[in-house]
Amino acid sequence: MATYRIMLEIEQLPEGPYLGTSPDLPGLIIQADTPEEVIRLAPDIAHDLIGVMQDNGQPLPAHLESFPTPSQLPVMVPA
Repeated sequence: MATYRIMLEIEQLPEGPYLGTSPDLPGLIIQADTPEEVIRLAPDIAHDLIGVMQDNGQPLPAHLESFPTPSQLPVMVPA
């Protein structure tokens, strides 16, 4: 299984919730009550979107960066 790194952009909508999108993965759209929830949901939603693209024979975006699954990575923990 490949691991992909995407840039996640988060903005607050005028109505109140937050919207997450990615220039690296068009079609990725996440709406949640907090930025932290957008960040928490992003990996699973991106994984599902990539899976649907692959299942349908769609090419992944050319600039989508694949790299080996890391054994260590920083994790942001709110306190």
